[in-house]
Amino acid sequence: MVLFGISPELYAWVILPLLIFLARVCDVTMETVRIVFISKGIRVLAAVIAFFEIVIWLLAVEVVMKDLANIANFLAYALGFAMGTYVGLVFEEKLSLGMVILRIVTADDSRDAIVSALQEENHGVTCIEAEGSRGSVTMILSLVNRSEISLITDRIDRINPRAFFSIEDVRYVNEGVFRSRDRRSFTGIVHSLAGQGRKK
Repeated sequence: MVLFGISPELYAWVILPLLIFLARVCDVTMETVRIVFISKGIRVLAAVIAFFEIVIWLLAVEVVMKDLANIANFLAYALGFAMGTYVGLVFEEKLSLGMVILRIVTADDSRDAIVSALQEENHGVTCIEAEGSRGSVTMILSLVNRSEISLITDRIDRINPRAFFSIEDVRYVNEGVFRSRDRRSFTGIVHSLAGQGRKK
């Protein structure tokens, strides 16, 4: 029997495995993003994603279980899982949800230039005088949007290539000086729905 001009062999060994592969890519991508949302306290969006994720997963599993003799379905299922993990991580990186603490340690006179650079971009800055293993240092703390990390670190490198800095994820923040986001962008909309991880 040929359906819409497609032979049963082509459907069983090419089209169906391809559909399973795409379904797995979708549901594993959703799973990866959902886990990130949960870790950042974005409960409502995580629950919405979980619903669609499990629906797609059940459809894919149901098709595979119907024809256990078809090795192409198994391979498509496994490859879709692997690709979905990769796509999910790339998507989450592009989304750049949340805020991070940028901790900069400098031992020379670049402190003022780094602080000015951060303040020019409307980032709050806290400076702490400290003692390092090689003498006095200044620790500069700033809470910034994760999407801006590469721009900020590039600027720090231009000011002082020898400055040490570390970055830590933040789940909740309360009060402080924050640079505003573009509410019209996709990430801006997601941050608005998520409450930007700021504690009320």
